[in-house]
Amino acid sequence: MITLVIVSVLLALAAGKPCASDHEALLLSLNKQLLRSVDTKDTLPNPSVHIALRLSKNHNLAKESEYLNRLKAEFHDDIEKSLRNSELVVGRLALYILALKSSCHDLESVHLTHNEIKESLLIHLKKEMEEEKQNIAFGHRPKTNYYQYSLGILALCVSSVRVNTHVSQKLIHAVEHRQIKHGESLCVDSHAMAGMALQCLKDEGTAVKNTAELDRALATIKQRLLDSKRADGHMGNEFSTGLAVQALMAMGSQMEECGSAMEALRADVKKGTYHNPMAVSQVLPALHQRTYLQLKSQECRNEDDTLTVDADSASEVLPSHGQVSLQVEVIKSNGASSMFSIHVPTGSSLFEALKLLQDKQTGFTFSTEDSLWGPFLSVVNEEQARQTDRRYWQLSSDGNSLTEGIKDYKIDSAQNITIKNTGY
Repeated sequence: MITLVIVSVLLALAAGKPCASDHEALLLSLNKQLLRSVDTKDTLPNPSVHIALRLSKNHNLAKESEYLNRLKAEFHDDIEKSLRNSELVVGRLALYILALKSSCHDLESVHLTHNEIKESLLIHLKKEMEEEKQNIAFGHRPKTNYYQYSLGILALCVSSVRVNTHVSQKLIHAVEHRQIKHGESLCVDSHAMAGMALQCLKDEGTAVKNTAELDRALATIKQRLLDSKRADGHMGNEFSTGLAVQALMAMGSQMEECGSAMEALRADVKKGTYHNPMAVSQVLPALHQRTYLQLKSQECRNEDDTLTVDADSASEVLPSHGQVSLQVEVIKSNGASSMFSIHVPTGSSLFEALKLLQDKQTGFTFSTEDSLWGPFLSVVNEEQARQTDRRYWQLSSDGNSLTEGIKDYKIDSAQNITIKNTGY
């Protein structure tokens, strides 16, 4: 009888987690994939990539140090340039601070210069958060969005900087009143970031206006994340599940609550869903069962230094000789619609397809701006969709919203692409 009980327990445990060697091999492969991406010099270094590498179990300390130096030079300069151009920087600045924190860097030794005033990153972030809070008070939403607002609170909290109670209260209020959304849909990644930010405040014992309200907000976020789970285990979609799992773990969820989501992430990694470094950087910590909150206690001592980068073993994708038909509809903010048709090589990215369309047909033009996820459409047919106006170009294929950016989404079959100037 005792033997039967032991066997039953072992079988239950085995069913709850993957084979350890298989999981470790998967983690190592993803870790190497992300490390390989740091050698790309034609784009700005990404602080989220550095954070994920630092939260991993295996390290290549020389490459991580080199990447950190690039962040302190190139990414730092880009933030200062954005400030000179009066652009919004809260999210990028918060990630930059977290990246420095992940390497145990002295945050007080790094300064931003703006309007001839030199101040530490943390002081500048506090000022930015005060401006965001004021915008919520008078405009009922942050100048950026609640994802970046939450990221700002998290960066301050993890860095042991007191967060103004009015700043934290605005986020708690937004959770309670369902203001964290994308259009009419629940915004899973923003809820995940809000959950980690508020959990950090709770863990640190940071003063808030009402402790009971904080607890209710955390319980609400947790339930909304769990309710967002699809039949296949994803929370929201493939690209929000990593952050959702991190948030649930940070908020004290047991692995049973995250099990199907973790399995979905592992399945995605195996089939190559995550090739964008930003996407990998959010999934890798979750698979390591690590969260951004653990940067608070990062020690950077006695670290493994065995991670090496092999030559990319992925087989080279040969150019396709086939062509597929693409219909592109552009819908401007006033509802005016334009239709375009073109044949593009099978496997082209949407970015490549749009460039081909621009080169071959009059009447279609576009330009992009860069982000940590890659380029995104900013101007189409001479009409701009700006974040400051709460607008963006929504992309869909055959009526289904795209979850990937224009450089990541591949045209593998004939389809109708809709590009719509949308408010949020």
